[in-house]
Amino acid sequence: MKVRNSLRGLKNKMNSIVVRRRGRTFVINKSDRRQKARQG
Repeated sequence: MKVRNSLRGLKNKMNSIVVRRRGRTFVINKSDRRQKARQG
């Protein structure tokens, strides 16, 4: 999982969703499981 200060590039990918959990923002991709990122 990458920790990034901008999730804009990852959230535009195919099948990726932005989730907020515990005050942090995550990007999860169902089709490509390796595409994960955290912000905050």
